[in-house]
Amino acid sequence: MGLSVDIQVQIPVAEEERTVLGWIRPSLEEAAALEGLPSAEVSVTIVDDESIRRLNREFRQVDRPTDVLSFPQWEPGEKMEGAGDDPLPLGDIVISFPRARKQAEMYGHSLEREIGFLAVHGFLHLLGYDHETEEEERRMFSRQEEILGRVGLKR
Repeated sequence: MGLSVDIQVQIPVAEEERTVLGWIRPSLEEAAALEGLPSAEVSVTIVDDESIRRLNREFRQVDRPTDVLSFPQWEPGEKMEGAGDDPLPLGDIVISFPRARKQAEMYGHSLEREIGFLAVHGFLHLLGYDHETEEEERRMFSRQEEILGRVGLKR
């Protein structure tokens, strides 16, 4: 059991900010544990606003940057299953680091918390969580807060 997290950083990140990225792995590991996942794997890519804008335009037909995108391995309602003893592939999460930085300032919390929040938010989308209705939003955001609180990334 456990979660394998592959983190790729595709932009220059200042050394003092690079430590912030260290919150991604424990946040996602806690999310996987709370969700009771079997051995699984996820990829997280850190990009700039232009890269995430391109992805947003190509895959969502929305021509603007966003903070996080998720590309699940599984369609909604499709059974998630791995091949033999291989880890269950969950999909990819893409985070805009410049947008995370701006949002941390805007919301008045740490960049660590914002990066953890975006990683967990994207991860829960991979698992089928959504926030299209008020009930879905309450469920998803409650779970996010629970996960972030357990790793020490409180508001």
